[in-house]
Amino acid sequence: MPSDPLFYLVGWATTLLVGIGKGAFGGGLAILGVPLLALVVDPLQAAIMVALLVAAMDLFAIGSFGVSTWSKKDLAWLIPGLIVGIAIGYAVFLIVDARIVTLTIGLVTLAFTAHWFLRGRTAPAGQLPVSPPLALLAGTASGFTTFVAHAGGPPVAMYLLARGLSKTAFVGTTIAFFMLGNLLKLPPYIALGLKQPQALWAALALLPAAPLGVWLGRWLHERLDQKRLFFACYLLLAVAALKLTTDAALALLR
Repeated sequence: MPSDPLFYLVGWATTLLVGIGKGAFGGGLAILGVPLLALVVDPLQAAIMVALLVAAMDLFAIGSFGVSTWSKKDLAWLIPGLIVGIAIGYAVFLIVDARIVTLTIGLVTLAFTAHWFLRGRTAPAGQLPVSPPLALLAGTASGFTTFVAHAGGPPVAMYLLARGLSKTAFVGTTIAFFMLGNLLKLPPYIALGLKQPQALWAALALLPAAPLGVWLGRWLHERLDQKRLFFACYLLLAVAALKLTTDAALALLR
């Protein structure tokens, strides 16, 4: 087990933050996990730890957002897309430039959120009907980008936010979707963890913060009205997109 107090300070704060995002919004803050943990551990270890901790959070979150909160009509099309996207990502992992993928997703998401903040936020609430083509596209894009660039949140969030679901259905559906995605991604990270057992021990040291963060997030979810929660979701989406775009652009310029 790590003994550095700074590791526990940063690690617990990061795990709580990611867990709160999971319980309140279905995700959105996991993108901050690796860069924050990389302040106190090796970046590869940080990636392994986040993968393990987020998978654990999914199990805790699914207890609060069970089957009754899922939009099964959307998942019926999103999940096949997710599987296809992960398969494509696995197949082309060695030849695709993850920086370009990340930059593209970031720019599209920035445009989507900018439109909402400038115009959509004041428009009457609507509800896009279930769209199999859009759901398949969102699921595939999410599966692909989550595998090659660890950036799967924006595509599916854009689709589900446009659907106009209730706040609980939005979060429950997001959690169900990414629980499967994270489970599919878990074996490679476990394999990496076996080669770096210190990452497994470090993740274990932070594990108690995972259910606490999810519980705090659920508590926050219950107290935010739908308008405020979706405002926060769009804000998180914009922050994630800005980070993706900035990181990818800087990586391409190196």
